[in-house]
Amino acid sequence: MANGSRHATAVAAGGLVLLGALASCGTESGTAGPSPRPSASAGRTAGDSPHSAVPSDAAGSTNDRSPTSAGHTDRPASRCRTAELSAAVGRMDPGAGQRNFPVVLTNVSSRTCTLYGYPGAAFVDAAGERLGRDPERTPGDPATVTLRPGASAWAGLRYASPGVSGARTATPAALLVTPPDEREALKVPWKAGAVPVSGNASSVFLTVLQPGTGP
Repeated sequence: MANGSRHATAVAAGGLVLLGALASCGTESGTAGPSPRPSASAGRTAGDSPHSAVPSDAAGSTNDRSPTSAGHTDRPASRCRTAELSAAVGRMDPGAGQRNFPVVLTNVSSRTCTLYGYPGAAFVDAAGERLGRDPERTPGDPATVTLRPGASAWAGLRYASPGVSGARTATPAALLVTPPDEREALKVPWKAGAVPVSGNASSVFLTVLQPGTGP
């Protein structure tokens, strides 16, 4: 081979080596072209959702602000149930041909509860048969009465004295007292004698419940 040909071949080979080195350097620096993008599932195991990336303490702080969070013990008082109450009839307060009695409901439970409105009441004989008509409600402004354990509320029960009114009478064995919005009654022995059950002026009246045990 002539000297000129050998020189041209060497120059060409050197150029190829230089181009290869430049290409290799560009790839290592990340400038030779775009790298492949990671898939959306990279870093997650099978079955994980995107929300699994939320830190557990952050999720817990959201729950702590909820009114029903664990450890939250403050609850509004609910109505008193029959089983949480005792009933009694207080001392008669006679006046102007009337007989007046406080019907008292006492909270015997360990929690605070409420009463609102009128109690139910009915006179019954020894066999449990009702005597007379249901009491009529005296107009009034009902208000919620909050009863802490041991506290009481009362409603006034009144009727015309049978000796004055001339109404037909019967002597009850008990007075059934039903707390507001309840179905089960409390049985209170009746020891105040005859009550009107029919005829003129035989109506019995009840007032709304209010705090305390009587006037």
